Order: sequence, then C-alpha cells, then structure tokens
Amino acid sequence: MSTFLHTELHGESFAEARSYFPDPGRLILGPNNYLEHLRRVKAAVSIPVIASLNGSTLGGWLRYAKELESAGADAIELNVYAMASDSRPGAREVEDLEVQMVRTIKQSVKIPLAVKLSPFYTAFANFAQRLVEAGADGLVLFNRFYQPDIDIENLAVERTLHLSDSSELLLRLRWLAVLSGRVRTSYAVTGGVHTAQDAIKAIMAGADAVQMVSALLKNGPEHLRKVHDDLVRWAEEHDYHSLDQMRGSMNLETSPDPAAFERANYMLVLQGWR
Repeated sequence: MSTFLHTELHGESFAEARSYFPDPGRLILGPNNYLEHLRRVKAAVSIPVIASLNGSTLGGWLRYAKELESAGADAIELNVYAMASDSRPGAREVEDLEVQMVRTIKQSVKIPLAVKLSPFYTAFANFAQRLVEAGADGLVLFNRFYQPDIDIENLAVERTLHLSDSSELLLRLRWLAVLSGRVRTSYAVTGGVHTAQDAIKAIMAGADAVQMVSALLKNGPEHLRKVHDDLVRWAEEHDYHSLDQMRGSMNLETSPDPAAFERANYMLVLQGWR
C-alpha cells in the first residue's frame, strides 16, 4: 500500500511524470480477488500450487501469507521486488528489513517459503545465508526488473516488456554454482530457461527447480512437453540415471576459494577474445 501511496501522490506532479507510474486501478487482481483465484486454481489442478506474495516493507500486507495458506497454497514465493533508491538507508538496513520480513512470515505459516531475489546485494552470499537462517526454505534466482526507456521526442517514459532469452541464464548459473555448495537450501532459477539445455545447465549448477515464463508466452504451454522430452533424451544419451546425479555436478563446492576461481575465469575470458 505504501507503494501505491507514493506513486499516486507524485504520479501527476508534472506533465512528464504522468506516464511514469502506472494507475493502480489498472492492476488486474486485488488481494481478495487473488485469494479467490488461488482457491479456483487449487481446485482445478492436482499439482502443488505456489502463491506469490510481493512487498517491500514490514506491515499489514504480511498477514496475507496466512490467508494464502488458508486458501490452499502449498508454498509461498516471497517476491522482494524493491529498488533501494533512497540514499538514506545503508545496505545492512535494507537486508535487515528483508530478513525480518522472512522471519515474520515464517512465524505465521507452516508451508514452505521461498524468497525471490534480485542480484543487487553487496555481499550476496552472506545475505543468502542470513535469509536461510531466518527461515527461508529456498531461494529463487533472479528477479527481472522491468526497465523503462525514454521517448526523447515526446518526453515520455516508455514501458516496454522484453521477454527473456537464454543469454540471461548466465548470471543465474554463476550464482547457483557459487551458492549451491555453500548455503544449504533449495534453489530455483528464473530468467533465461527456454530449452532443455538451459534446464540441464541450471541443474548442473545446483538448481532443484527451474521456472519458465517467457518461453511459455512465446511457445505456448505445450512447450513444457518438448523441454521435458528433450531433457530425458539428453540424460539417457549421456548416461544420467536421475536428476540427483546431475544436480550440482558443476557447482563450485570443491573450490576452496570461489572468488579466486571467478577472477581467474575473468582473466582467461579476456585473454581468449579474438
């Protein structure tokens, strides 16, 4: 609600600002509508249903975690979608707030809680460990911030939605490889998974699950079957008998100093350019 307050208060403070913030009235589902939608989805399918809870502050919205559980959610994905654009709080304050959000939600529900993160934290591995210690049952890497463009002729902000492609997976692979052998929790990757090869890479880096949205928007729900079949075929051809055999086989758990490993890779990549 605080986000709505700030956008409504300043959204039309001068002419060019009118196109920058969305009208909250255009949002499709309010909290009660979302709970009803969740109940209907849960009744319609036989697979686990994970509800999404989005927020950036400590406040009354956190109580919806319990309502999501009561509506039938098998788990909750907490999406801490927030840009730390205020110059006053430091990095530790931002992290402390999100750790407390996790702790508060875990005290109110019994179902698993995953935290969907952006990569924009000062000491990401330490922050990941703090979230797990606060009660997070899994981490989802990474959120995609939709970045506005500027129309210089009409002095307007252009909202453009760019679907992901496989190139965005690389950042996820890097942090999966670093974290999965050191911070003990479940991992999901979101952003950049479009093919069976993408899914295989993520699993080898340590992912327990992959999320696909852009690929399904582009190719339809039937694309899931193709990815599944291609993954099974590849695994059989390469003598993998299970995903557990594959999972984490390419992470940095055996590296005594992942940071040094990354620096060495950086130099080798630069030296290898022609």
